[in-house]
Amino acid sequence: MKGLLQRVSQAQVQVEGETVGAIDQGLLVLVAVEPHDTPASADKLLHKLLNYRVFSDEQGKMNLSLKDIGGGLLLVSQFTLAADTRSGMRPGFSTAAPPALAADLFHYLVAAAKQAHGRVETGRFGADMQVNLTNDGPVTFMLQI
Repeated sequence: MKGLLQRVSQAQVQVEGETVGAIDQGLLVLVAVEPHDTPASADKLLHKLLNYRVFSDEQGKMNLSLKDIGGGLLLVSQFTLAADTRSGMRPGFSTAAPPALAADLFHYLVAAAKQAHGRVETGRFGADMQVNLTNDGPVTFMLQI
């Protein structure tokens, strides 16, 4: 499971012109599910997302987590992160989970996040989404579980 984490001052996801998820300060995470992923993979990713120290403390050092600041978490499914880009000029998607498995694990991650954190928004799985964000820093990390 991969999560492209971006520290944001605001982010929102729109589907067909309708805002389906939005947060102020927090994390926007683009999530890719791979064929070998399980609910345990989602649990590990969620633990990292909630506890990864990417927010500044009083001294300006990255010592605070999403839980510490009580920020929002915007989870957006993005199968293209699982692409195999090692050769050729077109990405291959055999490294992405089949849609049914990806949907199940993404929805599992969202449900677990809402139970653990509360301030959780999402995009819409499988939809054509427009994601708008203000990356704070910029701060971006690729987490791979």
